[in-house]
Amino acid sequence: MSEPVVSLRNLKRSFRQGDATIHVLCGVNLDVMPGEIVALLGPSGSGKSTMLQAVGLLEGGFTGSITIAGVEASALASDRRTQLRREHLGFVYQFHHLLPDFNALENVVMPQMIAGTRREDADERAQVLLGALGLGQRLTHRPSQLSGGEQQRVAVARALANRPTLVLADEPTGNLDEHTADKVLEQFLTLVRGEGSAALVATHNERLALRMDRVVRLHEGVLE
Repeated sequence: MSEPVVSLRNLKRSFRQGDATIHVLCGVNLDVMPGEIVALLGPSGSGKSTMLQAVGLLEGGFTGSITIAGVEASALASDRRTQLRREHLGFVYQFHHLLPDFNALENVVMPQMIAGTRREDADERAQVLLGALGLGQRLTHRPSQLSGGEQQRVAVARALANRPTLVLADEPTGNLDEHTADKVLEQFLTLVRGEGSAALVATHNERLALRMDRVVRLHEGVLE
């Protein structure tokens, strides 16, 4: 049996707010298997983003165990965490966070070149991904020249550019109208499955969550 792409054990996160302690994650346990797309369902403020930040090794303050691609990451030094994140993780956010001075192709090429890919190979990979997302005719357009849905599709291509083991998506369609959200999610799911990546997708939309392989619900700091 394959080992999980990511494994969380007794993951906890609390914040101080004045004299009070706010417990956001209260002992989360989760395994995501290779190629599996898991919806993380919960209302706004339930801790979904906090949980994705933990899995993405983006900030500290957590207790418990986070294992990514077989590596226990919780106690790694900063440079090793960065390497693990670069080698195994891709990110899609609610807001696309594209580089405004670069066109669609360049936004997808950039993370590949940072990872050491040759420009020619990075260009080819970016064209394949953007073409699969219906943006083959928009490669030279900057973000300001693209619609919201197109910008988010570029963000999806960027997340998959380095062939991540796991894609973390935080409300990836939350800033889009319903029709565009449906289309972007369908293309996202198709591309992630085609690439063979796993994904953990935070959403408050149950209708969209049910289109994924499995749904876990974050309630009062634990998964149900």
